[in-house]
Amino acid sequence: MTVYRKIERFADPQTSKTPVMKEPDPDLGYDFIPKERYTSPDFAALEWEKMWKKVWLMGAWIGDLKEPGDYVVTEIGKESIVITMDEDRQYNAFYNVCSHRGNQVAYGASGHTKTFKCSYHLWEYNLKGECIDIPDPETFPQGAPCDKLGIVSLPCDTWGAWVWFSLNQDAEPLREFLGMIPEHLDPYHFEDMALVNDVTVEWDVNWKASVDAFNETYHVLGTHPQLAWMLEDMDVQIDCYDKHNRYLIPFGCVSTHIEDGTPIAEALRVFMESNGLDPETFDGNGLDVRRGIQKHLRENGEAMGYDFSDMNDDQLTDDYHYLIFPNMTFNTHCNSVMVFRQRPHPSDPNKMFYDVQNYSTIPKGQERPERPPHRQWKHGEDSLGEVLDQDAENLPMIQKGMNSEGFRGLWIGDQELRIRHFHKTLDDYVHRNSINWMK
Repeated sequence: MTVYRKIERFADPQTSKTPVMKEPDPDLGYDFIPKERYTSPDFAALEWEKMWKKVWLMGAWIGDLKEPGDYVVTEIGKESIVITMDEDRQYNAFYNVCSHRGNQVAYGASGHTKTFKCSYHLWEYNLKGECIDIPDPETFPQGAPCDKLGIVSLPCDTWGAWVWFSLNQDAEPLREFLGMIPEHLDPYHFEDMALVNDVTVEWDVNWKASVDAFNETYHVLGTHPQLAWMLEDMDVQIDCYDKHNRYLIPFGCVSTHIEDGTPIAEALRVFMESNGLDPETFDGNGLDVRRGIQKHLRENGEAMGYDFSDMNDDQLTDDYHYLIFPNMTFNTHCNSVMVFRQRPHPSDPNKMFYDVQNYSTIPKGQERPERPPHRQWKHGEDSLGEVLDQDAENLPMIQKGMNSEGFRGLWIGDQELRIRHFHKTLDDYVHRNSINWMK
């Protein structure tokens, strides 16, 4: 397809706190990615044992754990995990299961409690998961359970605005797992943002197909044609690191697939207005909008109540889009971030849970909004907004197609390099000793 122009970058690699230099593309070959990775219960089971039980996972927003006794319950695969703040204001993670007979001890998605008391036999646990009281302890001749049977705890740490946990008792430190991520994303100050939207949708698709859908811009012209009038989908910088990857998507411009980039179409007008720039008085055309917004925000950001001092000029307009392996996508903008979390179904590789959380920087002097209620629905029951609804329409059909005997596997091009890198990283966990990682 013809590309008519290049997008100019304005970030200075020497001064940018978020590294912007292009990483060399890894040589990952061009083999098929087998469809069984998306459809096979056997592969899903292998994935669970070899990957999900080894990595670090996002467990809770720190804003939900403000006071001792606050807790959040998070589900991942077959496991239910409790995240708490204890009396020492420390975070804890442990399995949501009573050590006596297996009943769950925490109910609902979140809450506040002094202790967790099992509803079955009233075994009681503190905020660290330690057993502190049971009825009739003298009837256990083998020993007092409170000395032996606390709930199994899990590694737990914080980065950004979230508490993270691992199902691996011997997990590497969180910062080691995250690698370059804190250096790249700390300039956005997620910890200061407010949660403004919190949704979970049940999708009839494998979780990896959902990750794939947001890991390339090759689908923009087919799935989101309206976006071609407000962002670049071809001249996109892709960087692959150890486990994680990113691309840098220019916003506030007309796609270079469109021959005439000068019109200021409706999508671009909306983007200008959302950044405080009046399309009616703007002195320029569609090719000038991106730089115009950058200059406007740099000059007026403080008056608007924002501090952009830690960001380069391109970050004022563009989507610095990161995948934290395996299942966290960050669409980062200068005053907001949209976070996706893809979670596998406990038993069916053809289903998943898609979490969407939006966070916003609150302008100085304005009150923080109340936490929005968590909403959950099945595909088609409600709307995620135009763009995500367009993705959602594709995904069930993709899963049905992947189950067809007429489909062999994914044939990946260079614009989809992040997908291939994601599968290479998955293989590093699932098939550590495999010679041909695509088999």
